[in-house]
This record gives sequence, structure tokens and C-alpha cells, in this order.
Amino acid sequence: MYDRLKLIEKHYQEIQDKLSSGKLEVKEMTALLIESSSIQETVETYRFFRDKTNELKDLELMILEEQDEEMIEMVQLEIDKIKDKLEQTDEKLKILLLPKDPNDGKNVIVEIKGAAGGDEGNLFAGDLFRMYSKYAETQGWKIEVMSAMEGSMGGYTSIEFMISGKQVYSFLKYESGTHRVQRVPETESMGRIHTSTATVHVMPEAEEIELDIKWEDIRVDTYNSSGPGGQSVNTTKSAVRLFHEPSGLMVACQEGKSQHENKATAFKLLKARLFDSIIEEQLAKEGADRKALVGRGDRSEKIRTYNYPQNRVTDHRIGLTLQRLDAIIEGRLDLILEPLLNEFQKRQLMGEKV
Repeated sequence: MYDRLKLIEKHYQEIQDKLSSGKLEVKEMTALLIESSSIQETVETYRFFRDKTNELKDLELMILEEQDEEMIEMVQLEIDKIKDKLEQTDEKLKILLLPKDPNDGKNVIVEIKGAAGGDEGNLFAGDLFRMYSKYAETQGWKIEVMSAMEGSMGGYTSIEFMISGKQVYSFLKYESGTHRVQRVPETESMGRIHTSTATVHVMPEAEEIELDIKWEDIRVDTYNSSGPGGQSVNTTKSAVRLFHEPSGLMVACQEGKSQHENKATAFKLLKARLFDSIIEEQLAKEGADRKALVGRGDRSEKIRTYNYPQNRVTDHRIGLTLQRLDAIIEGRLDLILEPLLNEFQKRQLMGEKV
């Protein structure tokens, strides 16, 4: 492991030397900055481990030569502290050296759709959007709504939004799948519990250097934006629909104030969808055993149940049940995401394909 860390540190220094040379083109510089950022924490942790190891050796030599009992006791206490730090850092290095998803550092585009349950499914989609918004706020991330279709009774039949910030995809990639809610709808006069669902799809944002999309391959349509029930909300054709003819993908945006703004947002969404389809194809080629229990998963798979009467949330992938629905729906998504990440890392350390 330590030989590998030495090579990573050497490569990191080579990258820094290239970046400081002032002889790079923008594309190469961008790629090197991304690579540097991806291994920076590993290098800094390794350097800390190495410094503490050298410090430990010096203290162990000191205690052999020291005659004063009080000083020996003080040095021994410091030795014990450093050993604890080294043990913790060693475990951290093992995790940092695990194979990484190249998209972990990216922003994400999230699509939430009301599914089974009609109006109640749409209302639940709205609750999920609010949950992710509050979680993003706690992380210092920024949210931008790209496209939204409100349900007739509230919530959303569909909403697409971007979350920007540090390492967003590394946390939220576990959210793709079907989310199920069990509760008594406001419209239920008999007090019966209904089961409804909403689907969540998390896509990494595509970088300019990753996709070459030509505008001549895209059909652009403009139309009047609309609200719930399809009623027109303005009389100018500011809404934009893009159809990518080679792939057959179509996206639309009407949230912006101008046609130009909506066109730019729709293009960003189209790139994310195309990039996501490429990732899906790669996963399919690698076979079913490559599908992570806590990774992307199948979007049709039921991954989590939110039971309101029992204040319970169950994540079916790792068999985790928490009586904390009230906190989780208010943005404490870390209560679910941290156990998911821990399980994922545990399986990687055990050598399982995930």
C-alpha cells in the first residue's frame, strides 16, 4: 500500500510542476487540475502519516535514552497519542485508495417524478424535492430548478434541478431509484393509509471536454410556458424544447425569464442525459455483477420506504430502518447516506464487486 502511496505522491508533484510551468493549454490545464484535486487528499493524508511515523521513531529513541521518570511518562503519553492517530490515518488511507467513481466530484442534475398514486405521488415528489433542498442547504450546496411541472393538487409531476457544490455526486448517486411513501392522504376521509411512489434519477453533470454535441444535430422548438393543468402562464414563446436527433432524447425548459436562458439550461440538461446514457451503457456491458447494491441501481427498483404513521424510514438495500422520518424529511439525509457509504466502502475493502 505504501509503495502505491509513494507513486501517487510522485505523480501529484509532477502534476504541480506542470501546472506551474505556464506552458499548458486550457484543456490540458483543466484536466490536470481535476486530476490534482482528485488525489490531493490522499497525498496530504499520506504526508501526515509519514511525518507522524518519523515523529514516533524520534520519540521512541528519546525514551530509550531518557533517565528522568517524569519525562519518560510524558513521552510515553505522546507516543500513545501518535499511535492512535497513525492507526486512524492508516484506515483512512485504505479507504482513500479504494477505486473511485470518476464522477464523484461533479455537480448533479436530479429528476424527480410522481409515479404511482396520482396526486399523492406528485405531493410526495414535492416532499422529496424539499428534502434534497434542505440537505443541500446544510452542505452549502446551491440548487437551481431547470424544469418543473406542478401537479394539479400540489407537488410535482416532474421536476429537474441542478445541485452544485463539492463532491455532490459522491453523496447523491445513491438516491436513484423508486421511493415509496405510506401515509394517510389529506383527501382520505376514512383515514386509510395509502401507498404511493416517486422516482428519483441522479445524473452527473457532463463536462465540456467529455461530450462533443453539435447544434446541427439538435432540433429547437419554442412555445409558450405553461403551469399546472397546462394553462399558459405567458404569451411569449420563451419555453424551449430540444430534440437530439442521433439519440432521440428530448428535453424542455421553461423556468427561465427568457428564451436564451431556457435554451442554455435545456442544453445543459441534454448533455447530462446523454452522458448518463453513456454511463448506463458501460454498466450494462460490465454485467449484472457490476451493479452496486448501494450504487446507481435500477431506477425501477424500490430503494426506500417512508412510513409516516410509524415515523419510519427503511432503506431496503442495506436493511437499515430508522425511526427518524421527521428529521430525515427535514433534510437530515446524512442519517441514511452515511450508513450507505460505510456499507459501500466495507464491501470494497472485503474485495466484493460493487
